[in-house]
Amino acid sequence: MGTPMPGRLPGGPGPGPHWVKSSLSFANGNCVEVTGLPEGGVGVRNSRDPDGLVLRFTPGEWKAFLGGVRNGEFDGFCQA
Repeated sequence: MGTPMPGRLPGGPGPGPHWVKSSLSFANGNCVEVTGLPEGGVGVRNSRDPDGLVLRFTPGEWKAFLGGVRNGEFDGFCQA
């Protein structure tokens, strides 16, 4: 499972992680950002709290999560 780690992973131009926000993100800023990590994992953070915790996933964890998303396994969450 993803491990929350304190500390900032900087984003933007130059060295360090480049954070990507989904093109489907809401204009009110309710979204997450994702970055590739040097060891091959994936970092996920709250876009409104770039200095907050970063969830770090191994490549296997991230692939399992994406597979579940593609299969619709999480579609029942956040239903209005």
